[in-house]
Amino acid sequence: MGLVEAAGFSKASWGASGQAAEESRRYCGALEEGEILFFRQTPFPIPEAHKRFLLNVRQPNTAHHKNISYKPGRNRVLGFARGTADEATLVGIMHDYSQAVCNFVNALLLPYAGNWQLDYASFRPIEEEGRDLPVSKRNDLLHVDSFPTRPSNGNRILRVFTNLNPAESRIWLTSEPFQVWAERYGDSAGLPQIAAHSRSPAHQMLRRAVRLGQALGVPLTDRPPYDEFMLRFHHFMKNNSSFQKDCPKSRWEFPPGATWLVFTDMVPHAVLSGRFALEQTFFVSRNALLSPEKAPYRVLERLAGAPLTG
Repeated sequence: MGLVEAAGFSKASWGASGQAAEESRRYCGALEEGEILFFRQTPFPIPEAHKRFLLNVRQPNTAHHKNISYKPGRNRVLGFARGTADEATLVGIMHDYSQAVCNFVNALLLPYAGNWQLDYASFRPIEEEGRDLPVSKRNDLLHVDSFPTRPSNGNRILRVFTNLNPAESRIWLTSEPFQVWAERYGDSAGLPQIAAHSRSPAHQMLRRAVRLGQALGVPLTDRPPYDEFMLRFHHFMKNNSSFQKDCPKSRWEFPPGATWLVFTDMVPHAVLSGRFALEQTFFVSRNALLSPEKAPYRVLERLAGAPLTG
């Protein structure tokens, strides 16, 4: 597992040749292997005026919001002072960033085009090193991603990061891919219990009731067993001091102006330092994968001997 540096990208010419399609499949395959796809210069437009604005943004309330998040479906931001002139400007900038990343991903990763669901974007203006956060929210501890309020049901979490900092790199650690740690720690993190519970009539009845409530407009979250385990594993990794200390680690420096893509549900990652980063998240359909057998949901179902999605 490592880093794949991508060649130059031009949306106008990228999809026009068989060579581009072949290269696109190679990039998707690398991501599904747990590689980081790296662009030394951001391959989609971010206006200089937008960069200047974001570099002057200060997050006013960090107690409830770890970052400034943008919800594309509602075109609003959270974690920023509401009702100000700057809020409207920030919403417009985050909207434009989100759209630029969508266009880029659709053109670059052709096998996934049209087979993803757009999730939140975020802006991270705060220095990561030394942040005082609860363990479950700390970015400097190695973890795989799972979202408490947005279950993926086995679809892949693809994230696109951009370092806006004009002077400092963003420093990451990564470790060996998900399968290694699921095989080692799956039982300790509760996989057998979750798999057994998923087969119980009571659990299946509860999920049917939740789905019925959703159909009637009740704001309930249906969490498949896969997502129950992934969220538990996220916390387990962060709280496992021997894993954090002793696991193999690779250190990466993402320089000013760089962009990188990674399946963060597969690659254990931690952010040691850096500020002023943008990020956009996608849920890539598990049906669009080139190597579905390597996806975390398939790894867990093999280990559990039971279906965990659906």
